[in-house]
Amino acid sequence: MKRREFLKNSLALGATGVLTLKHGIGLKGLTSSSVSADEHFAQASVPLRPPGALPEADFLARCIRCMRCVDNCPNNAIIALDESYGKVQHLTPAIKPRRQACMLCNKLSGDTLKCTQACPTGALQPVKRNVDEIRKKVHMGTAQIDQALCYSYNNWTCGTCYRACPLPGRAMTLGLWERPEVNPDECIGCGACERICIRYPQAIRVKPRGSA
Repeated sequence: MKRREFLKNSLALGATGVLTLKHGIGLKGLTSSSVSADEHFAQASVPLRPPGALPEADFLARCIRCMRCVDNCPNNAIIALDESYGKVQHLTPAIKPRRQACMLCNKLSGDTLKCTQACPTGALQPVKRNVDEIRKKVHMGTAQIDQALCYSYNNWTCGTCYRACPLPGRAMTLGLWERPEVNPDECIGCGACERICIRYPQAIRVKPRGSA
């Protein structure tokens, strides 16, 4: 390469780097792995609904935006969506696992999950607080692992997601070097694994039921 061409290419690359830093596009504009938790949540075709939620269309038809499930969640995991999610989803309840995961009312009194007990319309169907009932009726979403980000798949051992899972050995198992594997038939989508992941951006995310 001639000296003049080399200098020209170098200046072009330098200008690209300056624009990248100035406008903050960086890796965010180049790789989906750097999408923030909130952006990932907003990009889902449907939000992550609380336990016992009906299929999305039926849920939206029944939910009256009363906020009772929000108020009764003992872990403050359920929030009301703001207007940025559109009129149809505005003020409907959802969970952002990276902010706070569903604890399935663990170690609390009562026979039923608090949010499902509080719902007056059946948008959230009652779910008894026992393992068999939860496995049968709670289908919030499915955890998915990004092996390119997960420490256990990249010369480290971690296993924090497995230790946070309420259904270890069923919804999630560990392989060699504590590499997590999700069983989609057993994962209920509570988000405990996403919440506890020590990687940022997190290496495991819950894909809401019915999302594209």
